Amino acid sequence: MNDRVTLAMGAGGRQTAKLIDEVFASRFASPLLTADDAAVLARPEGRIAMSTDGFIVSPSFFPGGNIGKLSICGTVNDLACMGARPTYLTCAFVIEEGYPLEDLRRIADAMATTAAEAGVTLVAGDTKVAGKGQVDGVFITTTGVGVLADDIDCGGANALPGDAIIVTGDVGRHGCTILLSRDDFGIEANVTSDCAPLWSSVEAMLDVTHNIHVIRDATRGGVGTVLYEIAGQSNVGVSLDASAIPVDPAVGGVCRMLGLEPLYLACEGRLVVIAPAKEAPALVEALRGCPHSGGATIIGHITSERPSWVVMNTEVGTQTLLPQPTGELLPRIC
Repeated sequence: MNDRVTLAMGAGGRQTAKLIDEVFASRFASPLLTADDAAVLARPEGRIAMSTDGFIVSPSFFPGGNIGKLSICGTVNDLACMGARPTYLTCAFVIEEGYPLEDLRRIADAMATTAAEAGVTLVAGDTKVAGKGQVDGVFITTTGVGVLADDIDCGGANALPGDAIIVTGDVGRHGCTILLSRDDFGIEANVTSDCAPLWSSVEAMLDVTHNIHVIRDATRGGVGTVLYEIAGQSNVGVSLDASAIPVDPAVGGVCRMLGLEPLYLACEGRLVVIAPAKEAPALVEALRGCPHSGGATIIGHITSERPSWVVMNTEVGTQTLLPQPTGELLPRIC
């Protein structure tokens, strides 16, 4: 096989079959993944959740992950935020002619490793090759199905005054990592993406209680955007304690240099959880026992005051409105 992807590898003939067999099928092998036109799956008991997401991150490789790992985490975490155990995934690749095959193998390896950690099975896929310049390297779309219990109801319209707001770790790390990886500013800092599959964190919370009102992963737009979305959906106010918001020192330093707000930088391994205040301490304790949520903490509460607004209580005892996100959020991660 050539060391780069060719148009012939996307033409549907022998070279396409060879690419799929050697790069994808060998890594995603399971009894459910066949050469037929569709996977045939057992009907799950209970309700299902379904989500799809496209991934076009630049650069494709960054400290802490790559587009392959991200494509699994993104969809798995969307399902988990509904309280659904991720079960099946499909994936579609659009690959630029000339893309290095070794990079494609690394991406597929990351996908297989992350899917195994998340407990999800890749059951079907598609591969297309686009002409030089039509695609920036590789684009991936994943679609997932998960199963959830009948009494779980996590949604952005469920937040109630008095609820506690939990984040599962330091914020803004993925967005900062992507920004530094592009090397547009010549800044050197030891920052690694938080990209991770989070079903184990959600499962640990559900083992404590199903009385959780909202779970969201703070991806594009970060924690600040998520909180504004929830405030609008639930018609409530959000009150944050600035001193309680966890920010990695290196991320904080980069943000101060560039005038960025860590709350608006993307995360790929952090959840925003809103639950009754009486449940919050036990949820935090459960989260801190999980591999990707050891920094879980309460950062504020839901209020009936100033509906649809996020208020920051500062370290000096004053209050300020967190500016609403508008226009292009930087860095643009996808």
